[in-house]
Amino acid sequence: MNYMPKIDRRSFLVSSAAAGLAVGMRLPFGDEAAAQTALPPEVNAWVVVKPDDTVIIRIARVDMGQGTLTGLAQLVAEELECDWSKVTWEYPSPGRNVARNRIWQNYQTAGSQGIRQSQQYVREGGAAARMMLIQAAANDWKVPAGECVAANSVITHKPSGRTTTFGKVADAAGKLDVPKNPPLKDAKDWKIAGKPLKRLDTPDKINGKQVYAIDTKLPGMLNAAIKLSPVIGGKVKSFDAAKVESMKGVKKVVQVGDYGAAVVADTWWHAKTALEALPIVWDDGGNGNVSSETIAARLKEGLDADEAYVGNKQGDAKGALASAAKKVEAVYAYPYQNHAPMEPMNTTALWTADGCQVWAPTQNAEAALAVAAAAAELPVGKCDVNRMHLGGGFGRRASSHDFVEQAVLIAKQLPGTPVKLIWSREEDMTHGRYHPITQCKLTGGFDAQGNLTALHMRLSGQSIVASLLPQLLKDGMDPFVFQGLNPSGAEGVFGYEIPNLLIDHAMRNTHITPGFWRGVNNNQNAIYLECFMDELAQAAGQDPLEFRRKLMANHPKHLGVLNAVAEKVGWGKPAEGGRFRGLAQHMGYGSYVAAAAEVSVDPKGQLKIHRIVAATNCGNAVNPQQIEAQIQGSFVYGLSALLYQECTVKNGKIEQENFDSYNVMRIDEMPLVETIIMPSGDFWGGVGEPTIFVAAPAVLNAIYAATGKRIRSFPLSKHDLKSA
Repeated sequence: MNYMPKIDRRSFLVSSAAAGLAVGMRLPFGDEAAAQTALPPEVNAWVVVKPDDTVIIRIARVDMGQGTLTGLAQLVAEELECDWSKVTWEYPSPGRNVARNRIWQNYQTAGSQGIRQSQQYVREGGAAARMMLIQAAANDWKVPAGECVAANSVITHKPSGRTTTFGKVADAAGKLDVPKNPPLKDAKDWKIAGKPLKRLDTPDKINGKQVYAIDTKLPGMLNAAIKLSPVIGGKVKSFDAAKVESMKGVKKVVQVGDYGAAVVADTWWHAKTALEALPIVWDDGGNGNVSSETIAARLKEGLDADEAYVGNKQGDAKGALASAAKKVEAVYAYPYQNHAPMEPMNTTALWTADGCQVWAPTQNAEAALAVAAAAAELPVGKCDVNRMHLGGGFGRRASSHDFVEQAVLIAKQLPGTPVKLIWSREEDMTHGRYHPITQCKLTGGFDAQGNLTALHMRLSGQSIVASLLPQLLKDGMDPFVFQGLNPSGAEGVFGYEIPNLLIDHAMRNTHITPGFWRGVNNNQNAIYLECFMDELAQAAGQDPLEFRRKLMANHPKHLGVLNAVAEKVGWGKPAEGGRFRGLAQHMGYGSYVAAAAEVSVDPKGQLKIHRIVAATNCGNAVNPQQIEAQIQGSFVYGLSALLYQECTVKNGKIEQENFDSYNVMRIDEMPLVETIIMPSGDFWGGVGEPTIFVAAPAVLNAIYAATGKRIRSFPLSKHDLKSA
């Protein structure tokens, strides 16, 4: 369900504690209460059925192009037994969730949680609604509910053949008690879930009807542009508002917290133009002399530091390495990277002393609500967030809602007037929440028979959790640093059996704010581990696939996806002329993934990635077509990072200000992607995050096979790829 939000003051000021506000819905107030009767009856929190049998499925997670919306709707519709052709959707607001004791539970769409962590209760929502609709029909017919079945939005009394539709009994069904713990279907019986159905949001994206947060239009709305301290963490010392207050369209010049200044005008261009002319004096907070070089030196020191947090330990790695017959050592480095979604940060806010509403592109609407209420200095019950489709997220809009806070702080200075804040591309690029910078020193040891007996991985670098969510630290350690390297757990299991293993982290934080960038720490961890596995295989004189297989006997799901890509790519058989292959596997966010890449490098060092075969075992596959699209899209994102993307620091500032200095893959650079979806059906894993991990290390291993050059720092654009 898509809409251009429309409000008037009277309907707007209703407290969300009393009723809540959904995007595009006007709440009754006073004599408008009679309008309630016009609303379609709710069967339960997840399902609304209109008299014409239209089914509205409520979606707690948000869509940012990844297809979660459609997948969740499929799960509900499957258990509901409704007519998929009549399904639409709506986002219930977080204020409504609070008012109803969090009936829709978790609103966060990050970490591939959307389906894997809500599948149970959304399916139960659909199943309960089906049972209620059947019971309502049975009550009307005065027959046992057990004699009735539902299919395709029609309820049938089996003995008599009588039928009715969902729309005819929905009102009565909504008055019944919601069944507890309704039984759920076995996946083998799915008719809607598990099928490659078309996405619900595609038509409006094609015809231009889709409204993103940046498209929000409200009566009397003004526009704001903001400038933050060029050095992250810096502050405003002063600015001269008088210099720009008379410029065309300018309504007000305001300070935002202690870290920024904004101009509010009739149009965003007028606001931006005046902001560029505004004289601002900054305090860099003492970080004006920090550079990429000083940061790299700090991380390098951590590679050999005595103190480190241990994430995975088996046996005595240091002792085994000291007595190893042969040792192999390598140091890798991974840079800062920006999420760079096409829709820059933005939020529209309307503040009065009685309430605050925001229209925001958020991956975690409950967090956005908390931020908005704090900035508004109002109770949460008097605030709400209208969730909009996101023009890209990739983690940037999940745990940081600085843009929401800023919009509310600006709107507070213009009470009763909606203000839409849009960051310029330059602000978006230089004030992100960056993929953390890290280095890794890996040391492997072999015995006299050529068996790998020890591995020490020393990670040195930033902690996202320490910066954004310090409450998640465990005795000072950031557990997320070890994604994909853990001894157990759905967030990423180390897939090799090595008698003596030590994986530890020397935390080295900087003033550059890190963030959860799609795939998060698995991205560099997969590169470090999988490229070093190839290095170890070479040192042992073994085929990279066979070398891995020997170490993965006790990890059949890891091995399963690896074997699948190896077989399909033709591993062990000659590739086409001039092409070379590389492998990688990893596990994270509940899923097992592997890739096999084919590349060529011409005599001038020009790289061509021809083909990537990708295997995913996500346990249960809700929509195979969406999984395939996710894999392809994640490879664009991950390979763009590998090829081109690095954020550097000079004088405390991020240097890359736009896409001219932060490149993205072009369509002619994209390899053929062949997907293997191999759900085992015994667990629920993610898709959007884990599929990104393996493309880069597979390509890097193929580049080594092609050139004899081992690339250990990124992006590749910094390197000469001519054969060694």
